[in-house]
Amino acid sequence: MGFLNSVVTSIAPIFIATSPVTSYADQIYSIHKTRSSAGFSLDIPLIMLVASILKVYYWFGAHFSTSLLLQALLMIAVHLLLLHVALTHRPPPSHHQPFAHASSSSSPRPYNFWQWRSSRPYWQFLSYFTATLLVLHLLLTQTSVFIPYTSLLGYVALAIEATLPLPQLLANYRRRGCKGFRVSVIVNWIIGDTFKMWFFFASGSGEGGVPIAFKICGVFQALCDLGLGAQFWVWGDGPSEQGQTHWHGREKVGLSPIVEDGGFADEKVGFGNGGDWQPSHRHGLQEMPYGVEVGR
Repeated sequence: MGFLNSVVTSIAPIFIATSPVTSYADQIYSIHKTRSSAGFSLDIPLIMLVASILKVYYWFGAHFSTSLLLQALLMIAVHLLLLHVALTHRPPPSHHQPFAHASSSSSPRPYNFWQWRSSRPYWQFLSYFTATLLVLHLLLTQTSVFIPYTSLLGYVALAIEATLPLPQLLANYRRRGCKGFRVSVIVNWIIGDTFKMWFFFASGSGEGGVPIAFKICGVFQALCDLGLGAQFWVWGDGPSEQGQTHWHGREKVGLSPIVEDGGFADEKVGFGNGGDWQPSHRHGLQEMPYGVEVGR
């Protein structure tokens, strides 16, 4: 077991440091290829950028593992690119809401935070946020509150990062499907969490190790990622856009509604006068072709 721990603690830092690229490269390429970020939550770049920027400042007080610092720096670069691509290829407002496909009746956030239609406010917020932290860092560096201050930044950063899967979990639950969210991201998150948890608990908590805050928030995030995996397993991409099928677990069921002869319902589905399909009068019911659905 000791040998296995040594192997994991040697390999995991490389995996952790490069995980931003392996996790999000396919998502970036998919959005760029399809010219649409529908189904992808813009809150994911927000969460990861804020958390990663805070973790960089946290390092100056905690001096945790260098691989975790490199991961935070690379995460910032990757999510800046992801945010740019997602904003460039946003669908119209009626099809893209924060938390990805949220109900159009949901209340807007204060000051429309992270719901802006223009791209400029997104970059302004990130610039002001980073500059404010830099000023506070310079002012507090030589004071006795610097270490408690950086520790607070670390706990806030990790608490925010732990909520990363929640927007996508909520989006998938509302849509009963994971369409638009790449399965490669889910797989990378789950595999990454496995390595990360092992590395966290096999490493010490002192300087150059992994603070307890990383371990607590990492466990919570791993559970949420498993929830995403379960959603994809149960729902896949979700029901088809035509609405002719419903999903009950993994079983697809087609509906054949009862319609009256030559009546209003025939006209609604396009089988009135002149249509190619003719109703059956057996037992006073009509049999409709598979896949035809009248309303929902």
